[in-house]
Amino acid sequence: MIINAARFVVSNSDYRRCPDDNRHEYAFIGRSNVGKSSLINMLTGKKGLAMTSSTPGKTMLINHFLVNDSWYIVDLPGYGYARRSKADRARLEGIISDYVLNRKQMTNLFVLIDSRHKPQQIDLEFMEWLGENGVPFSIVFTKLDKLSPNAGKKLTADYCAALLDTWEELPPVFRTSSEDKRGRDALLNYIEELNRLPVGSDEQ
Repeated sequence: MIINAARFVVSNSDYRRCPDDNRHEYAFIGRSNVGKSSLINMLTGKKGLAMTSSTPGKTMLINHFLVNDSWYIVDLPGYGYARRSKADRARLEGIISDYVLNRKQMTNLFVLIDSRHKPQQIDLEFMEWLGENGVPFSIVFTKLDKLSPNAGKKLTADYCAALLDTWEELPPVFRTSSEDKRGRDALLNYIEELNRLPVGSDEQ
């Protein structure tokens, strides 16, 4: 897929105020500082499209970006930022769960995982929650450029093997780097494939 255009459309805290149209939406989520904004910028080829920061937990809203005037990338708030107040964490959890469970246009949720780390309980619990609720999602390993090729293969393979201890099968898995654009074509080709299905389809 070739990206010809990508632009910010709107930010919301309520999924019911998100764009009122029938375009596919591909949401991106992960723990704070997992490289979400950098990945979105890499996919779209727009360096400043999603705001990146060295400070974790900056995304507080549901951000919609229209790509090629035909489908949306949705930047969701990160989860698991311990320095937030209990009230802020509860509010963000509500924003995320309301969008993920109720937004019929969300075709797939890409869950970002830092490839350098062993499975973290918060990620495992979040993915288990997605599975229990029948939410279509994929796993995106980020920051592969920070590892040697062999280390990257081993750590991501070990992670997937750990998931198979409790899962019957894995969702689609992508290995990426925002620095060297690794995984970009695979992700965009997958989105292009899903774009062929009707919005709200259960086939993906």
